[in-house]
Amino acid sequence: MSSPVTGEIACSRLSPYLAFGCLSVREVSRATADRQREVKGTRAGWGGSLKSFQARLAWRDHFTQKLEDEPRLEFHCMHSAYEGLRPAVPDAARLAAWQTGETGIPFVDACVRYLAATGWMNFRMRSMLMAVASYHLWLDWRSTGLHLARQFTDFEPGIHWPQVQMQSGTTGMNTVRIYNPVKQGRDQDPTAAFTRRWCPELAQVPDTHLQSPWSWEGAGSLLGRTYPEPIVDVADAARRARERVWAVRRGDAFRSEARAVIDKHASRKDSAGHFVNDRAPKRRKARAVDDRQAGFDF
Repeated sequence: MSSPVTGEIACSRLSPYLAFGCLSVREVSRATADRQREVKGTRAGWGGSLKSFQARLAWRDHFTQKLEDEPRLEFHCMHSAYEGLRPAVPDAARLAAWQTGETGIPFVDACVRYLAATGWMNFRMRSMLMAVASYHLWLDWRSTGLHLARQFTDFEPGIHWPQVQMQSGTTGMNTVRIYNPVKQGRDQDPTAAFTRRWCPELAQVPDTHLQSPWSWEGAGSLLGRTYPEPIVDVADAARRARERVWAVRRGDAFRSEARAVIDKHASRKDSAGHFVNDRAPKRRKARAVDDRQAGFDF
């Protein structure tokens, strides 16, 4: 789920089949349960992974329910205080650079190009692409979310739009998560194989500077010529975005609406860790959990 290097073989890759209805969640859940029984008590080592996978299937329904309960989420911020925070008409140059993998931020560009070529991307990189667009490039989620919807072969609106808003910080109930794309590149592509494959223009850049070529002493021979200069200063853009987003969260009016959003959309589990019906009488006793771990893909 974290690294695009291993994502192709570590994820189930069933999401397109679920999105198009070739498989039902019930079929996949039952097949997973059968496999859980097969490996129980053995040393196969799949127990934890299968349990996590079952949880992801439940998360899928949970996110689909959000959009079914409130279809306006495709067009309006979950928390109204974030309406107008970013320009309704996005900066055309920034949007185009992000869409084509020409931002000058290597790991972001590599992921964008990979997605364009394959129609698929692992969970964390989807989150990072959305976060960079929303925070560093300060683009409205409706424009960038629509582009990603067209790119994903496993596009599922019920998962997509709530997740797009979550990664853009407009829900009012989720932690503001601003990914550092330079750090993500170093952490998730430690051998630099992924970045080098999708950004061949960086062939001459040493590994130590690959994720931030502007810090390389030879950057002058590369940036603005065969590879674009970074479209923003990564650290400065993140700082300014954080200040803007958190400024909205101050005040009683924000908190009052945020509580209503949580009451309607936050996921809940009972004491045994099972998802519960939000409309059931025991709802008030259920424990709210953080939605941040729910992924686009399963």
